[in-house]
Amino acid sequence: MANLEQLLEQHFGYSTFRPGQKEVIEAIIEKRDVVALLPTGMGKSLCYQLPGYVFNRPVLIISPLLSLMQDQVEQLKRFGEKRVIALNSFLQMSEKRNVLQHLGQYRFIFTSPEMLKNSQVQAAFRQAQFALVVVDEAHCISQWGFDFRPDYLKITDWMDAVNRPPILALSATATEAVVKDIKAYLHMSQPFEYIHSVDRVNLHYDVVQLEKPIEKAPWILAHVLKTHGPGIVYTQSRKKTAIYTERLLSNGIRAAAYHAGMEAEDRQFIQQQFLAGQLEWICATNAFGMGVHKDNVRQIIHDHIPSTVANYMQEVGRAGRDGQDALSILLYVQKDEDMTKFIITEDIPQERHVEQYLEYTGREENPAVMLDMHQISETGFRVLSYWMQRLAPQEVQQKLVDIRLSKVSQVDEMKTMVTAQKCIREQLLHYFGQSLNEKPNQCCHYCGIEYGVILKEREHLETLGYMPSWGERLSVLLPNI
Repeated sequence: MANLEQLLEQHFGYSTFRPGQKEVIEAIIEKRDVVALLPTGMGKSLCYQLPGYVFNRPVLIISPLLSLMQDQVEQLKRFGEKRVIALNSFLQMSEKRNVLQHLGQYRFIFTSPEMLKNSQVQAAFRQAQFALVVVDEAHCISQWGFDFRPDYLKITDWMDAVNRPPILALSATATEAVVKDIKAYLHMSQPFEYIHSVDRVNLHYDVVQLEKPIEKAPWILAHVLKTHGPGIVYTQSRKKTAIYTERLLSNGIRAAAYHAGMEAEDRQFIQQQFLAGQLEWICATNAFGMGVHKDNVRQIIHDHIPSTVANYMQEVGRAGRDGQDALSILLYVQKDEDMTKFIITEDIPQERHVEQYLEYTGREENPAVMLDMHQISETGFRVLSYWMQRLAPQEVQQKLVDIRLSKVSQVDEMKTMVTAQKCIREQLLHYFGQSLNEKPNQCCHYCGIEYGVILKEREHLETLGYMPSWGERLSVLLPNI
């Protein structure tokens, strides 16, 4: 076996591994399938990056978001790696063809689950002889596969079941049920598992119960004006991202809105400004965060009940990556969970959609006409098509009912954690099948918490109104020009 410490120093400049990294890497080099659950900030990417320098064949990384791919590609380039590419929609058709024709010249190839359904990509990948296939943020298989992005359930369809490369599934958070889904849908064979505690002792959890929804925006403004960021305000509404941002800007706080309805270039620009410290606060939907590696985020504020405890953990885990104290605040008004339930079940196909699908196929028409007739959303049609091709119609009906009930139940679990008046940290660990050994000071709302101990309070806002010029902003995005 290669001297891993020597390779670590040579390629990444580190002298020692973080907990779990070496064990995972050794199992990969032994060509075993691996499930690795490492908390945010524990260096999950190194678990496939270092093996890439042991093998003489390319490593394929399946990633959920374009921004995450681009971030990982840029990170490798900063370490001096040139043989890296992201095979995604940012490439022109001619560029994609060139990449597929020369896969062997790359050490790291990033792509998405949706790209894997392309027949040309599948054919090229079968010939590529990958040393390793990595599924990054593997919890998305369970979180998104059944009712949002069904291509997550088909990740291994293109692989030769006998001669396939080992698979590494990486995530920061996953319950026992999610790990079971990961192993089943990736067809893993007796995988090595490394599961680190999800507890982050430097994160502190607060719940603020308000009387009315209209009290949330004034509370957020008053709090941000009193305390230091950087921070992220998570909301469910694109409109609210703009409302919160406008209020912060008008009070001298450098802030920007971020949501999936914005152009990709604008989202990338705002992300880079936040990373560079030109923005102190981001007001965002859950479209923001995955792949954003900013070590000094001090606060995460939720103005709503997240759809699952796992989602909540993913989002609050974006704070305090530098190991310093960070605060998570969840604002709650009674019945907030009803809005979350409505949002997460809105796109799940219903009984009438199954009947319409059957009517179209019975007339030998393409059921995709349902989209043209505005009978179903794009997400709903993707989900419906996936299950209609795999189950009998009655089974599809039951599957969709089960999905809806499961999602509603997960919201109720999140509400219980917020309102149970029990230690939030202890509840979080219990959700992931783990136990709390010792509570840190300023643990959570129910154990006792003081903002002044965790956060620095502002003394003035004299410099916060400054916004860099366009030239200065572009110099951050394009440093070599």
